Order: sequence, then structure tokens, then C-alpha cells
Amino acid sequence: MTTFAHRHIGSSDSQIQEMLGALGLPSLDALVQATIPQDIRLAQSLNLPPAQSEEEVLTDLRHLSAQNQIYRSFLGMGYYDCLTPPVIGRNILENPAWYTQYTPYQAEIAQGRLEALLNFQTMVADLTALPLSNASLLDEATAAAEAMSMCRALSSVKGQTFFVAEDCHPQIIAVLETRARPLNITIVLGNPDTLDFSDNETFGLLLSYPSTDGTLRSYEALVHSAHESGALVVVSTDLLALTLLVPPGEWGADIAVGSSQRFGVPLGYGGPHAAFLATKEEFKRQIPGRVVGVSKDAHGQKAYRLALQTREQHIRRDRATSNICTAQVLLANIAGMYAVYHGPDGLKNIATRVHHLTSLTAEGLRRLGCQLDSNAFFDTLRVRCPRLSPDQIINKSQRNMINLRRYDDGSFGIALDEVTTITDVGRLLALFTDNETHPFDLNDLANHLGSSIPSTFQRHSPFLTHPVFHDYHSEHELLRYMYRLQSKDLSLVHSMIPLGSCTMKLNATAEMVPVTWPQFSRLHPFAPSDQVQGYQRLFQQLEAWLADITGFAAVSLQPNAGSQGEYTGLMVIRAYQEERGQKERNICLIPVSAHGTNPASAVIAGLKVVPVACDHHGNIDIQDLEAKSAHYQDTLSCLMVTYPSTHGVFEESIRKVCEIVHTHGGQV
Repeated sequence: MTTFAHRHIGSSDSQIQEMLGALGLPSLDALVQATIPQDIRLAQSLNLPPAQSEEEVLTDLRHLSAQNQIYRSFLGMGYYDCLTPPVIGRNILENPAWYTQYTPYQAEIAQGRLEALLNFQTMVADLTALPLSNASLLDEATAAAEAMSMCRALSSVKGQTFFVAEDCHPQIIAVLETRARPLNITIVLGNPDTLDFSDNETFGLLLSYPSTDGTLRSYEALVHSAHESGALVVVSTDLLALTLLVPPGEWGADIAVGSSQRFGVPLGYGGPHAAFLATKEEFKRQIPGRVVGVSKDAHGQKAYRLALQTREQHIRRDRATSNICTAQVLLANIAGMYAVYHGPDGLKNIATRVHHLTSLTAEGLRRLGCQLDSNAFFDTLRVRCPRLSPDQIINKSQRNMINLRRYDDGSFGIALDEVTTITDVGRLLALFTDNETHPFDLNDLANHLGSSIPSTFQRHSPFLTHPVFHDYHSEHELLRYMYRLQSKDLSLVHSMIPLGSCTMKLNATAEMVPVTWPQFSRLHPFAPSDQVQGYQRLFQQLEAWLADITGFAAVSLQPNAGSQGEYTGLMVIRAYQEERGQKERNICLIPVSAHGTNPASAVIAGLKVVPVACDHHGNIDIQDLEAKSAHYQDTLSCLMVTYPSTHGVFEESIRKVCEIVHTHGGQV
């Protein structure tokens, strides 16, 4: 069987010998010896298992996937099971003409993808009723953190407080607390009803609509008070809910964030999913991430391009609005095509059905003597059952392969989704009875239910009015549309892409196939660990291999992009130095050859960037490094170096570079 290397590097043995002959070298080992200095060459073999063929890898992955258990998860918290239309799954998610392109810096070879991303932006802008959206962010929690930074830059309030409603999703709160710390922002967590702006300290606030426990709250008066004080308002929201609910833009919100995952993107145990950020037109210079705009080419024809690039890290570096680079384009395209395929009526029908089943569940729970925390909801309930203990309910749910969200106070969260059926509702209700059955006819009950969304929350404004959301509702129409778009793009199905990429190397077909297996794709990120043993073993294996390859003691798989990995590394260094009583160390040395995300990441980690000169080959200027390390030795936190550099150079003097920084108290 053929190994991955032979299949995917592409050069045959005869071609390799021909290239070596042109260089006058007898072997690949000789090439390594001639090009890689001895000082930075790996001295020992890696402690890795033997190389495998595609078939062997897929067999191993099947064994791992079999150790994951697919329970019916009603956990919510921003993650929902959904249906990926097969025409989108086969022709975008599994299609290398959509998943192998490079970042669309060259608009003329990316017109199809840029149009698809403009559909995504239009979808988000329409549903949130805010005029400007970016072309996706990494995840909902970091989107909220980006919004917090926007508020700080735009607000007239000089205070350092950002208020976060306590009914936001827990992972959003956790990420905000981490991101706020190095920026000297104080996170105040509380009930929005008690918020007081009189101290003039709060520059922004984050609200959840609907809340993490499903409750719908009216915020118009609060938004008015916030604006009078100079604060900006961010709303974490749900795109499917906004087909039925009054959108945040209509009641004054400045920024809306959320995830587009439930628009056809599998759960995948937490990602990747395309987040979104929408805002007002006047805030466009502070919006993070990529924005697709419409222009005209030299012949006067409509053309798409990346707009407002002067905000971005590859141009503004440490003065950029964000360290975000390309974000989640493939997933954004899936979500956008989901909206194109279903159209406004189709999306509204899906939302109405989800809400109707949630109302049916709520009425059934009431008839069983349970108490609901709120009677105004979209798809999520918080329920208390006096007759049964929380442990009894959990034990019954586990026996029935159902996951519920358990709160510390003994209540339970139940979040319904696109794949929920009336049979699922019956199984849910049986968990809250003594004998695992319920005493009423659900179909009869369903016929007598109305909406649980109060009239003041019901949306009346149109959305998705552009023809693209009305013209492609049959499979063959959508298929032709997607193929017209992909024919306008350069990807690996056409040629090699000689740009080099920090965002995506080749994902071989054999690596992409398991992504869609249900045992990997249908697991909720908050599922109990005993249900995801296959994933846990996969993580442990990968962490061990990466630790051996990099020579480090431990590895985190948490960062969702290279930019977030940079940030994580810097935060680890800062935490290490603070623990050693070196809080004053806040200088980050960065070579001028570095990618723009490096200085942008340093800034959001609370560091001050000092550039280090490079020679004309792209190597670090050792004299300049020594001078600046000595000058800042009392406050030097670290050097951030790309290896190999963006010039493709492995620094020959990297050991000397590290030694200089360590001698002056810094990390690398």
C-alpha cells in the first residue's frame, strides 16, 4: 500500500532524481546536508509510529470514531444539530474546488468565492438588521471579544468597564474574561436590569438575545440608556431565531455577534464553525476580519474584492483593528448556501417548526407539573421538576441516550433544533414522569398550540430580499449556481498555488472524508467525556506527536487559528512571568519580516511591540537584536519569531537569537 508521502507530495522517484541531478547532488540526504546548517539540523529521529497508507489511516480513524457515542443532545449553548443539504455537503464541503483555495488576496482569481462570501454577509446583515457584516470570524466567543475591542475603540466613555449579561453562554463569558485581562478591561458580570451608567465607567455591554437559558427579554430601554451614557451595545444572537424575532438592529444594537453553525454546518464536537459580526455603517473602519465589497473592473463590469484592507493586520500590523486573518471561509460558504437554498420562506418554516415543537415540549412539561423559568422563548427551555430529583432525571436521560443541560440549582436546559421530531418530544417528556411515559396525545396537543413568542418580539420586517435567495431552491438550480461560482476561482483542482500559506496546507481527500462521518460530526462540544472517548484518544495521540515534533513538553489544540495560537503562546509567557513576579515585562521584540498577525497578536496580549531589523535575506540582524534586548532587559517579555520566516528562511543563527533573548530575561 502506498504511503501518504508518495501520494501527496506528488514527485515520482525519477522526477526527484532529475531534480537532484540538476543540483549536482546524489540524494535527498545530501540536499538536506547542503542546505540546512548543522547547527539547526535535528540530531535524532522522531519518536513517531511508522508512516501509514491512506487505507490504514482510515481504518484507524474508524476504530477511533466507533469509540464515540452519538446521544441525542438537547444541550444548546450556541451549538445545534442540523441538516446539511446533500447538494451542499457533496458539492462544497467535500469539493476541493471549494476547500483548497488560498486567501483571496488576488480578487481576479477568486470571484466565485467572493460572491459566495458576499451572500453570507448579506444574509447576516439582513437577519440582524445591521447594514454591514464581515465575511466570518473564528467562533462566537472570539467574535464577542472582537466586539468588546470595537466598543472600547469607538465609545466616548473613558472608563475601563465592559458589562456582560450573566445569561450569556458560559464559553463566551470565559473568553471575554481572558481577553480583557491583558488589556486592563474590567469585566462586570450581572443582571442587565440592575445596570447603572451613572458612574460613567462602562464603555460597552454584551446582551444575549435569546439568553443561554432561552428567555426573551426586551432591551430597548436599556439600549437607550446605554447610548445616552456613551456606551455601545453588543448583542449575542441566533440567526435562525431572527427569522421570527425582532432583530437587534431594529431596537438600537450597535453590534451583533453569533454563530452561523446551525445553517447546515455539522456540530463537529465544537467546530470549526463560521461566526459573524455585524455593525452600523459608521463603524466600518473598526470592524475586524475580512469584508467583501462590490466594485467595477477596468471594463466597467461588476467585480468583487476585499474592501477596507487598511484596517487589517497585514497592512497596519500593531495598529490593526484585530489579529484575525482569513477566518472560516469554507463554513461561511456552507451557511450562505444554506440560506440561498432555503430562502427566507424556507428558513422561516424551519424556525417555526423548531419553535412549535419547543412550545409543545413546554406545554407537555406544564401538564406534568413541571415549572418553566420563562413563557417567552424561541427554542430553549429551563425547567424544574419538583417530583423527581435531578439525579433521577439525569439517570433516565442517560439510559435513553439523551443529553440535557444540568444547572447547579437543579434545573435543566432543553434546546431543540432542526432535526428534532415529535417522537423526540415524547422521549423528552417521558424523562420527567415516574413511569417513562406521558398521559396525553402529542399530535392532538400540537394542533391546539399557538406561538410562545409574544407579539412585541415578533418580526415583521422582510429579510433576504435579494434575488440570489429566491432563484436557487431546487437541487439542479443550486448545483449549477455553485459550479458557475467555482469556475471563477483558482484552486488546487486547476493548478498548484505557489504562494505558501500559514492558513491551509493540502488537506488530502482521505483526511477530509472522516470529517463527515456521523461519529465525528454529530457530537456536541458539551457532551460528557465518556461519550467522546474516540475524540479524547485522537487528541492525546496528536498532542504527543506534536510535542515530539516540536520538542516541547505539552501542546494545546484549543487555538482555532494561527493567530489565536500566537495569542495563546504570548499569554502563556505573560502568565509565567507574572507568576515569577515579573509583571513589568511587557516588551515584545518582532522582526520587521514577520507576518502582520504577529504584532497584532502582541498588542491584544497587552504587550508593546518593538521591531527588530533584518538583513536583505530576511534574517534577523543580530547586532540590532542584541542592542534592543540590552536596552529593554528590565522589561523584555519575549521575542516572537516565525520559523521559517515569511521569506522562507530558517534562521541559521536561531540558537544565538534565543540565547540573546534568554540572557536578557525574555522568552521566545
